[in-house]
Amino acid sequence: MGRKSSRIRRTFTPGFKRDAVRLVDEGKSVTEVARDLGIARSLLQRWKDQLSGAAMDATTVPRRRGPSDRVRELEKRLRDVIEERDILKKALAYFADDQK
Repeated sequence: MGRKSSRIRRTFTPGFKRDAVRLVDEGKSVTEVARDLGIARSLLQRWKDQLSGAAMDATTVPRRRGPSDRVRELEKRLRDVIEERDILKKALAYFADDQK
């Protein structure tokens, strides 16, 4: 059925990631650092974005919710209420039949 991949997934320590990003911050290009370390350029760029994003998360203000977020939230709430109503209707019908 499914083929097993012979590819080995490498894992990197947080310290390695920080050091790699620090090299980029010191002026080397992302491509150059990735090639020197033997990793994909996109992987190094993702680490860089994550580390800069982690620093920003602590200081940024939560984004304002737009109308589409509010509509989505209300639609979910409506689905939940309709489901609860249907369950109560079934329970009422079950107990009403039980009384007879």
